[in-house]
Amino acid sequence: MLEIGSTVPDVVLVDTSGQAVRLAEFRGTGAVLIYFMRSTSCPVCNGHVKDLVARAEELAAADVRVLVAVPEDRAEAKAWRAKRGVPFRVVTGRGGTPHEAFGLGKKLLQQSGSVLFDRDGVVRHAHAATMPTGAYDKKGIAKAVEGLARVR
Repeated sequence: MLEIGSTVPDVVLVDTSGQAVRLAEFRGTGAVLIYFMRSTSCPVCNGHVKDLVARAEELAAADVRVLVAVPEDRAEAKAWRAKRGVPFRVVTGRGGTPHEAFGLGKKLLQQSGSVLFDRDGVVRHAHAATMPTGAYDKKGIAKAVEGLARVR
């Protein structure tokens, strides 16, 4: 998992429409929060995404774009996104999972968590857990988003 203060790697992911998503392209445009789901069938992770959707306006007002990373393939991710009405870009890996690119491997279960990086690509929040109940650090994300205003 990335360390706070490190630079986000120039990872290339793929969204549900098949478009490449280069994290380096977000530099200079605003902050990005990536939420890594354990799986699209995980009810706890789906609850976390539901909370992010409820906070979408607040995050957008803070100039934070949200990506939801799933370990499934693009077709499954696309079907899940449509069924749930998720307004955020949903991304998968290119030749692996997005989780692997961020050091979130499979231990007992697929690890899940979140990474927030600022407009300069500096990691401001990083949190991971093996159990999905501990993967969504809502307070930590909120504190990091508040801190973005001081960085600008």
